[in-house]
Amino acid sequence: MSRLAQTAGLTDVQQEILSTVRNFVDKEIIPVATQLEHRDEYPTDIVEGLKELGLFGLMIPEEYGGLGESLLTYALCVEEIARGWMSVSGIINTHFIVAYMLKQHGTQEQKDTFLPRMALGEVRGAFSMSEPALGSDVSAISSKGVKEGDEYVLNGQKMWLTNGGTSTLVAVLCRSDEGHPEGTAPHRSMTTFLVEKEAGFGEVRPGLTIPGKIDKMGYKGVDTTELIMDGLRIPANRVLGGTTGRGFYQMMDGVEVGRVNVAARGCGVAQRAFELGVLYAQQRQTFGKPIAQHQAIQFKLAEMATKVEAAHAMMVNAARKKDSGERNDLEAGMAKYLASEYCKEVVEDAFRIHGGYGFSKEYEIERLYREAPMLLIGEGTAEIQKMIIGRRLLEEYRFQG
Repeated sequence: MSRLAQTAGLTDVQQEILSTVRNFVDKEIIPVATQLEHRDEYPTDIVEGLKELGLFGLMIPEEYGGLGESLLTYALCVEEIARGWMSVSGIINTHFIVAYMLKQHGTQEQKDTFLPRMALGEVRGAFSMSEPALGSDVSAISSKGVKEGDEYVLNGQKMWLTNGGTSTLVAVLCRSDEGHPEGTAPHRSMTTFLVEKEAGFGEVRPGLTIPGKIDKMGYKGVDTTELIMDGLRIPANRVLGGTTGRGFYQMMDGVEVGRVNVAARGCGVAQRAFELGVLYAQQRQTFGKPIAQHQAIQFKLAEMATKVEAAHAMMVNAARKKDSGERNDLEAGMAKYLASEYCKEVVEDAFRIHGGYGFSKEYEIERLYREAPMLLIGEGTAEIQKMIIGRRLLEEYRFQG
């Protein structure tokens, strides 16, 4: 293990899991990540390896065939995987959020149907909130589910669906006015629907189309798509939890743990950027000595390492708070905000240390430089995190006048 970003108080089992994942990252991900990323190629062999390690069922309870591990264990594994290639951690994250939502909010029939196959990676999850006309304003969702007999008919267009093509189960948030009179607050008239589909692109089931992949600046390899529903019929027993009107709260619960995941990804990418920067600084020479011996570079390395440590500590704190059963939206928001911002800064500093070579696709830092910006907007922008943090602080420090 590297000397940075160590986590105190881990069990022997947790340490063994992390050691296994780190070895897998070093041997199976890092050597091929840049090549696959430049080709925008889905990492099929890597994903199969993660299945064999049991990572798709890491937090799924043992009674459903999973490993029953904590959010902390999962976040530390994500940190390691993102250190190798952030896109791979994204493939797991969306699957994990759907499994978590099923575990926390699903009916017993829904849990029995999906969780055992999700633990094996046979069913792959994705979740969908965003739409083309809205970003972080979830209350403005226009996709709609209308009840007709024993079914719901879904219509609308969703956007930024990670694993849109490779997933076979999508948790989709829609408006559902049934049972919720006009004037009901928007967040009280939303429902999460569990949509089963075939993997692939085009019409993947009647009424459901997954167009081709969105071409992105970074975060390549993983498929990011739209989702178009046109008369999509869903059985009533595929309403998550069996009751309409709870979708907003279910999704926010999932996003809360997702923010810990994004913080972990930021920590992993920042760690890799620091590793690349500190190694290159000892190899590159100017004015007769390695640039690492110049004070300006040492200052930069010191700042980078401190940011890696600080982000890791906040991420671990947020995960442990959630594992304890306590509300962690404040800690998760802080961790996501700090880790994503520090990740961007550490990557840029490593890029600067590489000089002109950092601009070359031959060097790994070029890939990290394009990947880091996604963390600034994924699972809620920095501005949204600040709103969450500010509101929670005012709750905790309410003026008693």
